Amino acid sequence: MGLMDVPSGERIHIGFFGLRNAGKSSLINAIASQDVSVVSDYKGTTTDAVKKSMELLPLGPIVLIDTPGFDDEGELGNLRLEKTREAFRHTDIAVLVLDGRNAALDNSEIEFLQLMKQEDKAHCIVCNHVDEIVPDESRRIISEVKKYLPEEEILPVSGKTNHGIYELKEKLAHLKPKEKEKYLIVDKLQHKDTVILVIPVDESAPKGRLILPQQLVLRELLDYHCSVICCQPEELSQTIANMKEKPAVVITDSQVFSVVDPLVPKDIYLTSFSILMARYKGSLNTMLSGVAALKSLKNGDKVLISEACSHHRQCNDIGTVKMPGWIENFTGVRPVYEFTSGQTFPEDLDGYKLVVHCGACMINAAEMQGRMKICKRSNTPIVNYGMAIAAMHGILDRSLEILGVTA
Repeated sequence: MGLMDVPSGERIHIGFFGLRNAGKSSLINAIASQDVSVVSDYKGTTTDAVKKSMELLPLGPIVLIDTPGFDDEGELGNLRLEKTREAFRHTDIAVLVLDGRNAALDNSEIEFLQLMKQEDKAHCIVCNHVDEIVPDESRRIISEVKKYLPEEEILPVSGKTNHGIYELKEKLAHLKPKEKEKYLIVDKLQHKDTVILVIPVDESAPKGRLILPQQLVLRELLDYHCSVICCQPEELSQTIANMKEKPAVVITDSQVFSVVDPLVPKDIYLTSFSILMARYKGSLNTMLSGVAALKSLKNGDKVLISEACSHHRQCNDIGTVKMPGWIENFTGVRPVYEFTSGQTFPEDLDGYKLVVHCGACMINAAEMQGRMKICKRSNTPIVNYGMAIAAMHGILDRSLEILGVTA
């Protein structure tokens, strides 16, 4: 996999935020050394989040996000503001772009400063358009920022002349999002362990390739010098029987948990790609606490089933068909389901009794953490596909055993 093939969910997301016409688009174009976003003197040219993948060493693979101005107005403006809030949620590093031509901070800029401080997100503040003003003018708005963040360094830049762009790239390249070293599974294994991956090839499997969680687990195991055997559920029994030594763990697609569980001897660990993705995204404990909400569902309760990717739904789709069926068989009740996909996720979950979320392979950890904060604000439990399926088939404890976690 080349640097530019790194999935978006594995890249560091750098979002540019500010008022309309603050120059966010011109700055991104200058950093990327190409026209990524449309630049205009007309306010509100950027109407949706625009993304550009690139490499910024020593930070690594990144995504630059250009957002609509957060002072947009009207009904359409509210929709754009929603996109800006979504972008902030999955931003690892936030860049606030101030317009140096302004004498004072706008209320929305003040709110954003407070939000950055509240979220404790890695960030950078720049004063743009310094090519159009005298130094004393830029000092006015900088002094305003110092009232809220006294120790903050504000970089003077110009997206038009490239003034300060090198310094901005250097600062961004050395800003490290606050994140612990994360693993899918290898910290629970020994070097040269053998692992079996159970990968169904059915109507939902993409033609000619593996889905991202399977790729990520496989690559991590190979990097750790484990031996990996891949098979479909039908070959699992024979695969285990052919082995001279038992595998350290069997990792399966959650959809076939009920098929795989009886085929794996009880002295061999069993878990799923989806459960490992929850651990990788830092949501394992929160998702686990949401399992109990499955048992308390009643007829007519609202359940949100959310997927982070936007794929073509088929007749036996896991989110819209299989998951509701499993829930109803397990609970004996008929909830009311709503569905979201891709970057769409409600900011307000009042009225929902449960969120059932996919493995989140297509979004980064910051976005997943943001979604969990929304759930927490609304006191709405959230559970991951893998944990929900394991719980509904009575094997949750077994699926968590290798991680040293209990339900």
